Amino acid sequence: MTAPSNKIRVRFAPSPTGYLHIGGARTVLFNWLIARKHGGALLLRIEDTDQARNVEDSVAKIVEDLRWLGLTWDEGPEVGGEFGPYYQSQRLALYEEHIQFLLNSGDAYYALESPEQLAAMRESAKREKRPVTYLRPNPIPTVDDGRNARNSGKPVVVRLKMPPLDITITDDILGSVTLPANQAEDFVIQKSDGFPTYHFACVVDDERMKITHVLRGQEHLMNTPKHIALQKALGFATPRYAHLPVIFNTDGSKMSKRDKEKAIAAGRHPPEIDVHDFRASGYFPEAVLNFIALLGWSPGEEREFFTLEELVDRFTIERVGKTNAKFDREKLLSFNTSWAAKLPASRLLEAFRDYLTVNSGVVLGASTALAAPDDFLSRVLASCAGFRTLADVMKKTGFLFIHDDALVYDEKAVQKVLLKNDGEGKRVLGEWITLLESHSDWTGSTLERVVADFATSRNISLGQVAQPIRVALTGNTISPTIHDTLELLGRDRSIARIHRCIQGRF
Repeated sequence: MTAPSNKIRVRFAPSPTGYLHIGGARTVLFNWLIARKHGGALLLRIEDTDQARNVEDSVAKIVEDLRWLGLTWDEGPEVGGEFGPYYQSQRLALYEEHIQFLLNSGDAYYALESPEQLAAMRESAKREKRPVTYLRPNPIPTVDDGRNARNSGKPVVVRLKMPPLDITITDDILGSVTLPANQAEDFVIQKSDGFPTYHFACVVDDERMKITHVLRGQEHLMNTPKHIALQKALGFATPRYAHLPVIFNTDGSKMSKRDKEKAIAAGRHPPEIDVHDFRASGYFPEAVLNFIALLGWSPGEEREFFTLEELVDRFTIERVGKTNAKFDREKLLSFNTSWAAKLPASRLLEAFRDYLTVNSGVVLGASTALAAPDDFLSRVLASCAGFRTLADVMKKTGFLFIHDDALVYDEKAVQKVLLKNDGEGKRVLGEWITLLESHSDWTGSTLERVVADFATSRNISLGQVAQPIRVALTGNTISPTIHDTLELLGRDRSIARIHRCIQGRF
């Protein structure tokens, strides 16, 4: 897909049905890369004509997801532009104008069948073992017949009269794809409620908004012949098409929002499907973008890690494959771990605060952590170097942001570390607390030496000292190094929690 003489104009056109799906994120990323590479424009258009499916606040959620990813748009909601409005529900008069044009030209007609009649047609086709397709009425209702039926309250739709010709798509990824004339059927372009269908509004808007290139998923491939037929009937130009490979789970199933519903019903933790899911799980947008860029696209080199700027430089549609892409969650986790190790401390802190904000009231201690000063949160992040996700940071350091009396001790950890062997762990704590209380220097290096010296003096392993301390301070067996854990928690809180365990209050 090379740059034409006129300016490239691409669009991302989601329906407001919830958060942005990760597949939609890949689509908008590829559109964004093409626009940026060729000095073009990316439009954000909200396709909200299906009133039954629209979900409140979805647009705000989609916009927030895009901004978190760092994918800005040149025209659309919150930005404006000369081809607005950018909500299809606000463009109904324009669609009606074009519907009337097709009715008057004879390229479209009112279809008067009731839902019961359509159901009977489908059943008849099944009994006769022929394709379930709509049969054009003969004679076709006149425009007056249709208007009169609609005015009387009947559920009248408008259908496009498909031409008796094969329709060939010239696709920049898939090559030539042809829909034979005998497989085409007259399809609805205006619903009985007066709203246009997706197909019709999409074609009208692409023309009116001067879209030159359409990049979308292969699930839309069989919609494209309908769109080309509409473009010819309306006298519109046909943009260049590129249909992107579909994203599947590693088991070959389609990556769907229903995966979350199925997991919840089965009592499992739901997988991340939407962009917001990955954000709330502690992934970095840099890692997510880097990973989804490689779902179907090959850079043509061994290298895997790219910044957004580097992707702009290297991305071409010619290197997008035809086969379906597999969403390997372990690989994404590996990408995120690598990005966590390479991002500067200031960016880690910014991302951590965003994670805490999203999870405030959801993750225990997140609200308290959010109120902590930057230097403290930076120390927390440094103590968890090598972490995979920001959620792992909170799993490892959440004890810091819980009130001492509210700390809940894991029963298995208490039994295994403190009470096993006739309370050996508790005895270590009792011996060690006196030594600990004598130290006013509460720096990590000093605390590390104190723990090591104590273990040597008692002729026991470092773990036999560190683990009882860790359970006493955190309630479980997971935390940063023991000296970092002590230093971050602070002298008074550390001593108070150890005394609580010595007294058996766990």
